[in-house]
Amino acid sequence: MHVNDVVKKTASYALVAAAGFGFGLVANGTGTPAAVASHLPLIGDGLDATPDTNANLADFWKAWNALQNDYVITHASSTMPSTQDKVFGAITGLASSYGDPYTVFFPPQEAKAFNDNISGSFAGVGMEIDVKNGALTVIAPLKGTPAEAAGIKAGDIIAAIDGKSTDGISTDEAVNEIRGPVGSVVVFSLVRGGNPLEIKVTRATIQVPETDDGYDAASGVYHIALYEFTGDSADLFDQAWTRFKASGAKKLIIDLRGNPGGYLDAAVDIASHFLPKGATIVTEDYGGKQPNDVQVSKGYDDLPAGTKVAILVDGGSASASEILSGALQDNHAAEIIGTQTFGKGSVQTLIPIDGGSLKVTIARWVTPAGHWIMEKGITPDIVSKIATSTPQFKADTAADPQYARAVRFFTTGK
Repeated sequence: MHVNDVVKKTASYALVAAAGFGFGLVANGTGTPAAVASHLPLIGDGLDATPDTNANLADFWKAWNALQNDYVITHASSTMPSTQDKVFGAITGLASSYGDPYTVFFPPQEAKAFNDNISGSFAGVGMEIDVKNGALTVIAPLKGTPAEAAGIKAGDIIAAIDGKSTDGISTDEAVNEIRGPVGSVVVFSLVRGGNPLEIKVTRATIQVPETDDGYDAASGVYHIALYEFTGDSADLFDQAWTRFKASGAKKLIIDLRGNPGGYLDAAVDIASHFLPKGATIVTEDYGGKQPNDVQVSKGYDDLPAGTKVAILVDGGSASASEILSGALQDNHAAEIIGTQTFGKGSVQTLIPIDGGSLKVTIARWVTPAGHWIMEKGITPDIVSKIATSTPQFKADTAADPQYARAVRFFTTGK
């Protein structure tokens, strides 16, 4: 699991698995912690510690001194916080005051656990989670993982983890609760369609297939399904793309249902097959605090002439999936079919503070036509619902109504 939305090589991509990359953390090239650190606005080894003269901290010191003078331990298991603990607590509260679930402070122990997550050194259940409308929500279980096998679905609200309420929990805190040793069990108390249910999942080392592709002679459709955007996804897509062109098909479906995202570079590379060189794919908008970063097509632009393209999306399509589908939609290169996507479009960076880490939202993703991805997601050109979440692709109109709707679009043009 790595740190959210999209990782540059980039969401929160809280992938509860042994490896991942989302969280929208800004990284360059490799996406390594060192690469992340190189992006930070640091001068030497320090940050700007100049006090804000507009901030009246008298009340803060009143509270500090009142606690220092009056607090009495009433539980045998309690301990008095150290001065450093209190400072870290204050920073934690400061970060939470922004009301952004992705802007959080990790004290040293939590920061170490977070870095372990980035390096993928843990086991989990294989799903992406996020806070949506104030509730911890499953973006998508990943294909072939314990979460999918146990019946967890995109859109499930996680009310409790092992009996512990998730009310007010951050995505990162939830990830720490969910991960654990291979073979151990985690119990999820879920709400689905207003109905409560409990699902037990056995943790495992997660290995997820990244792509699937094939030709359906009956419909004349070639499909390429992408389950993640990893460092290998662009190469795997290129291989599938070669097979697609060799098939002679003039109808192409790109299936992004249940794809929670990943590396930005992979989305840019894949979009470059459909767009001319220099066409805008996505803008990283820093809100005027630094120049915007515009990602553009590399100009492969090698889609066979006369090919119709449809992209299938659902509520489990997030982050890099939304960047790819938004780019092709706004550039009129594909028809988007399915349901509203998740809406994960912010970028975070890590700032080290005295052994801890401050994760700060620094930018938002904007589509070529100027639409914000965050919370809004991508609206399909053609809305088509399906009874089950994150379906495996089926070249069968009876088994997959969204596939059937794409075939109808190919046939009628609407």
